[in-house]
Amino acid sequence: MPRVVFTPNIQRHVECPAMTVGGRTVREVLDNVFAANPRARSYVLDDQAGLRRHMTVFLDGELISDRIGLSDPVGETSTVYVFQSLSGG
Repeated sequence: MPRVVFTPNIQRHVECPAMTVGGRTVREVLDNVFAANPRARSYVLDDQAGLRRHMTVFLDGELISDRIGLSDPVGETSTVYVFQSLSGG
């Protein structure tokens, strides 16, 4: 099953331990994580269920292409990394 990892900077705001969950797309995987951790959902997703502007998701080390539908396919041994984007100078 895919593994989902949240970076430590997100953990400062909402507890999101790494989890192994089922799912064939990024959406399904994250929905399964958020079913167990609903508080994390509102931190990562906006009110339209798309990725918030300040969030970034990598799938097996590659930036996902679908930030709105989260339809990127996830393999059985994939790792989904959820980052809080950083900006500034």
